[in-house]
Amino acid sequence: MTSLLTAPTRARTDLRDRRPLALVTLLAGACAALLPMLGCMALAVVGWFLSDAGAHGEPRDALRVGALGWLLGHRSGVQVDEVTVTVVPLLVTLVCAWTVWRVGLRAGAAISGHGPDADAIADGVRDWTVPVATMIFTATYVVLAAVTSSVAGTGDSAPDTGRVVGWSLLLCVVLGGAAIATGSGRAAIWATAVPLALRGSSAVCAAVLRTWFGVCAVVLVLAVLVDLGTAENIMSQLDLDAGDGTAYLLASATVLPNALVFAGSYLLGPGFTVGVGTIVAPSGVSIGALPLFPLLAALPDNGPASAWTSLTMVLPPLVAVVATVRAHRHRPTARWDEGIVRGLVGGVLAGLAFGLLAALAGGAVGPGRMADVAPFAGDVLVHAVTAFGLGGLVGGVVATWLTRRSRHR
Repeated sequence: MTSLLTAPTRARTDLRDRRPLALVTLLAGACAALLPMLGCMALAVVGWFLSDAGAHGEPRDALRVGALGWLLGHRSGVQVDEVTVTVVPLLVTLVCAWTVWRVGLRAGAAISGHGPDADAIADGVRDWTVPVATMIFTATYVVLAAVTSSVAGTGDSAPDTGRVVGWSLLLCVVLGGAAIATGSGRAAIWATAVPLALRGSSAVCAAVLRTWFGVCAVVLVLAVLVDLGTAENIMSQLDLDAGDGTAYLLASATVLPNALVFAGSYLLGPGFTVGVGTIVAPSGVSIGALPLFPLLAALPDNGPASAWTSLTMVLPPLVAVVATVRAHRHRPTARWDEGIVRGLVGGVLAGLAFGLLAALAGGAVGPGRMADVAPFAGDVLVHAVTAFGLGGLVGGVVATWLTRRSRHR
């Protein structure tokens, strides 16, 4: 008898359609800004306790330092004892960018039920879901960044609120908008209009950058290990106890991505400067007195370059060739034109991206000579586009030839 009974029908409603778009994106923008900011504040408080068990200063001072560190990741700059510091700790910037991306994906998924469906969009119906969500997400992030700059900044620190607002706009509109479009499924619909060769170029670009930064990390580690005694001597001269040393190393870790960009600029050929009138490049090294900073132990000695250092300039195009071939394994093609476009465009995009990072990695770190510590961004951009573009072109030809050969067999 029970088999003859019919279960009562229940109306199934998609909860995503019941979530207000404005509320979801407003909360997402607040989370994207507050999560890394609170993380910086927590680390600052930990460092304050590690330094003399918090005997000096008050907790609010540590919180202000953490907020200023978060602002530095947005190119705010800061005044320290009337000395301008403009260098951007790229690790903080990368954490902020990653948080914007992840939160944007979640927000996009939460509002995917809003607006017209895929069939209506395909028929030409205008869909304002992503632009409106991106606008609210960006406005929330920018307001919180501006308020933080006004509250945490003082007459002595003087962070640049205009730079913070500009960087926040760029971060949220470009990265946050792309994440919302991806999470809501709109990006998949829009991507159908993009040629396959250009879609493959983005994969080549990502592969080249990943491989290149892996090579830069290996070179940086080897350079530090070769002169590890100098790094230990620098730490001993700082005369820090265990707590102060831990806090100092945590703060130093925020510029590790900067060090990777400096290493890549050296391997590309133009090199970088560690003070006004100095140069560190494969062609030669000319530097003067330097501050006590452990990572500076990786710098080569003064004087003309050795014969083998010129071989380092072979690495960038070789890395691009290997990365392009590996990227083609996931999306093989037997068409010569498509393989060449993938490799060439992907390599050029990778060069442009690295040139942009070189422009962001440097800045003023102190008074006098230390007002200029940066890669030669313009030259790095030209060398990176040339080397990666040429390597990508060769890699695309090689990968296409290997694909055609394997299919012929």
